[in-house]
Amino acid sequence: MEQILSDPRRRNLAILAALAVFFAVWAVIALWQQTAQLAPKYNPTPMFPDLPHQANSVKHIHVASKSGSFDVAFKPNKGWVVTSRNDFPASFAEVNRTVVGLASLETLEPKTARADWLHYLDLDAPPKGNGVLITVADGQGHTLASVITGKSQDIGNQSGASGMFVRKADSTQSWLAKSVFQPKTDPTEWYDKNLVDIDRARIAETDVTPVGSPAYSVKRDKPKDADFKLVDMPAGRELTYPGAADGVGAAMVALTFDDAKPAKGMVFAKAWRMVTHTFDGLTVTIQAMQQGQDYWALVSAEAAPGKPKAAREAKAIDAKTSGWAYKLPPYKGQQLMTKLDSLLKPPPAPPAKPVPKK
Repeated sequence: MEQILSDPRRRNLAILAALAVFFAVWAVIALWQQTAQLAPKYNPTPMFPDLPHQANSVKHIHVASKSGSFDVAFKPNKGWVVTSRNDFPASFAEVNRTVVGLASLETLEPKTARADWLHYLDLDAPPKGNGVLITVADGQGHTLASVITGKSQDIGNQSGASGMFVRKADSTQSWLAKSVFQPKTDPTEWYDKNLVDIDRARIAETDVTPVGSPAYSVKRDKPKDADFKLVDMPAGRELTYPGAADGVGAAMVALTFDDAKPAKGMVFAKAWRMVTHTFDGLTVTIQAMQQGQDYWALVSAEAAPGKPKAAREAKAIDAKTSGWAYKLPPYKGQQLMTKLDSLLKPPPAPPAKPVPKK
């Protein structure tokens, strides 16, 4: 030991070795402390443990936010409807997503229970607060689950779940929860927006009767034909390109809408008319008009005699669309209201007049 202390080089090496051991021990302690801090202190717990077993009993959903409130309910003769929107048909997929989302909520970590701090997490109750209230009940009106949801937070979940601050509606205790859904606060997001979807291969002909311009028809002779052709091509004209009429011919494919309201009180006297006929006997008629920047439409259907399958399809379409006017996406409204001239190349320029000789 005396030799080490008397030799400066050995003494410095010993000091460095001691420091290395110290820092190694300190790093291990720091790592242990960090691991202990990051380790979950609470086991994930279902927020509504009974709801997975009660999901089929849900018959009513109430949603409230700062922008307003609405109700979605199951009615035996109608199915799921948005009751506050004249019983407009609701999307079962959205109903199911919401109920499953509530049943799957897992609390990960408790947060504040102070009522005066809830607004920091957007958990203060609507309509004054920024929280979103969702309550599900059974057919007798008994509440099965009621939650207020707030801000989201990334929890690094690789399966797609996100963190969401939540609290039960009757409690100020807030939680960070794992969530597989985000609440939809606009009633139109709950609509069943699949209006009409006819397989393109079925479509034989589409007839268009515009307002203020010539009527026309596009058709295919057989289902395997790739493009629709214009019936009665105007003399001296031709399509802008071979498939120019396809958008009009297939307008009934994947027809959706943005909003809807009762047709009563809306005047469609000056509406465009588009009638699509299928090879198997179904006819779907759309009356469309433009109001300002919006496109609105009425939809109806019928079947050719002796076509029972088409008759059932037409009945289902009418049952869904009767009495409603639909606000269409702008691109679809423009597609339905396509003028004949927009499908055609400009007419050839008239021959230049000869310059008179002086």
